[in-house]
Amino acid sequence: MSDVIALGEVMLRFDPGEGRIRTARSFQVWEGGGEYNVVRGLRRCFGLRTAVVTALADNAVGRLVEDLILQGGVDASMICWMPDDGIGRTARNGLNFVERGYGIRGALGVSDRAHTAVSQLRKGDVDWDTVFSAGARWFHTGGIFAGLSDTTVDVADEAMAAARRHGVTVSYDPNYRPSLWAGRGGPERARETDLRLARHADVIVGALGLAGGHPGAVRFAPDEVPDALAAVADLLPSARVLATTLREVPSAGVNDWTSAAWSAGTGHVSGPVMPGLHVLDRIGSGDGFAAGLIHGLLAGHSLERALAYGTAHGALVMTTPGDVSMATLPEVEALIAGATAHVRR
Repeated sequence: MSDVIALGEVMLRFDPGEGRIRTARSFQVWEGGGEYNVVRGLRRCFGLRTAVVTALADNAVGRLVEDLILQGGVDASMICWMPDDGIGRTARNGLNFVERGYGIRGALGVSDRAHTAVSQLRKGDVDWDTVFSAGARWFHTGGIFAGLSDTTVDVADEAMAAARRHGVTVSYDPNYRPSLWAGRGGPERARETDLRLARHADVIVGALGLAGGHPGAVRFAPDEVPDALAAVADLLPSARVLATTLREVPSAGVNDWTSAAWSAGTGHVSGPVMPGLHVLDRIGSGDGFAAGLIHGLLAGHSLERALAYGTAHGALVMTTPGDVSMATLPEVEALIAGATAHVRR
């Protein structure tokens, strides 16, 4: 039985380290995906039992991704395996090439994910009543999965509705990727999709993505965030918690990092402020934030404490390479308590 289940794509990430994709001669590989990273962090850092629902082409690359998932401790038994035709004409596995960036050169992602096995999932392919009848407490998905194809939004809708029927808490992260919506209605269609799915959610992570006319349309100053979250709450009256990271990027290697949240009971809540945070690899930090927040809420902590878990965990995710968390719970709690970077022996 899993405590938390995620629905999303898991890609193979190719990392050139300190180099550039265009000149690399070797890569380190990791697994990663916006929704998957959340349950990976919840398993490895916070000790919860987690699972991922995804689809992979049944070939050596897909089995490598499965092996990485298993090494991360996430239950892989709900992977939908699709037949491999030998060249990826009918189904393939997603690849993601990512540069970390340095100084004035920002991070760069080059994804190769069209026509992947998971993008071909359709409503009815997964027996969600069976999935949620085993006692899961939380279900997480997001706009990356929903944006993969014209069918995945229906799969997400079906899954979220089933989770609600079974009394499972549902979270959703808009997580807008322009490349997924290019030629498919752009940000306007992404917004329609997000609002359709977010109505099923108890918790919205990345809630500022639902403010403004479309994702990324407005950049909010710190003093504008409370009103922006309140406006999202008006759009989604069934949501119990809205949360968001807040980031300024003086350089690829130094970020100012904090967070904010809203609930009907608390109103606006601010997270810990971490200015001048040194960043090794920022990819996956928002997912790390989501994992910490979910841990805090599942553990029954106050929204302020849950927000602190999310902020600290997301910060620690940025100190290690790859999408996934390498942080420990004692490290997260020490950072919340004000720990420094002094050597520990």
